[in-house]
Amino acid sequence: MKETTYRLVYAGLGLALVAVIGLAIAFNPSGAEPRLPDPVERVFPPPNDSVIRQTVLEIDLVVGYELVLFVDGFRISPAEIRVQAGTNRYSWQPAPGRFLEAWEPGSHEIRIEWDRVSGLPDPGSYSWTFRVQ
Repeated sequence: MKETTYRLVYAGLGLALVAVIGLAIAFNPSGAEPRLPDPVERVFPPPNDSVIRQTVLEIDLVVGYELVLFVDGFRISPAEIRVQAGTNRYSWQPAPGRFLEAWEPGSHEIRIEWDRVSGLPDPGSYSWTFRVQ
């Protein structure tokens, strides 16, 4: 091979490497989780996540707060929400006989409202969406 051919090959490989790095930076998510309000310790599925149809909604609140849950604009009955005593973890999932019997493919909006159980009121709300495949 001629000397100019080597230069062209190396230049092409260098441009390809730069393109791959540039695309990886442009399309790779930042990896930083969205900041949650203070009484909310964790939500699952996370905002903008993509999940399977069997997913269970989980919301961890600081102990001493109570939750009101809305799924796609509908308020969920407190009788349908499971609460783990001591950890204040709330969970819910669609089931036969409920307004939502199964997660339908597509985007779903979740909104939670909370308030302190005792002491001074500390109301708030938080909304996010996730996608079911």
